[in-house]
Amino acid sequence: MFENLRAERPGAFESIFRSYYALLVVVAEQLLGTRSTAEDVAQEVMLELWRRRDAIVLDTSLRAYLVRAARNRALNQLRHDRVSRRADPEYMRGHSVPGADRALREAELERAIRDAVRSLPDRAREAFELSRVQGLSYAEIAAVLGVSIKTVEAHMGKALRILRERLAPWLPGGAQ
Repeated sequence: MFENLRAERPGAFESIFRSYYALLVVVAEQLLGTRSTAEDVAQEVMLELWRRRDAIVLDTSLRAYLVRAARNRALNQLRHDRVSRRADPEYMRGHSVPGADRALREAELERAIRDAVRSLPDRAREAFELSRVQGLSYAEIAAVLGVSIKTVEAHMGKALRILRERLAPWLPGGAQ
């Protein structure tokens, strides 16, 4: 499908758009919470796909690439919105800037997550990163790793169980 787009074959872009637009809206809406902004994000991803069709190198499936692009754009939108709100004098009057204590706690949490993921068994870590970082489905992960979908499910279950245990102090109601 992507090679047809790169070759500028008639209908290639429309086919990709019809196949993935709704999915991209759902992905962005889950992060942003608003349908109209999510639609804008999905349209921007599709427009960028068209503009960069010759330069894009797919190291995953087109679906995974587009989902990751939509997720990243939505996260960038959230960051932009947060910065804009903080720059608004009306917002600043009613909100204090997070203190050093909160920033330190967030940095500790990020380090704990990074360490917990690094400590996973190799295959469980690979499956986890392909799923949560790359946005691949279990079927796509199975193809990448050359294992069955059931094996991917087992690796993901193991990874999530280990992460829950290692990150328990950071979870609500966890011992710290």
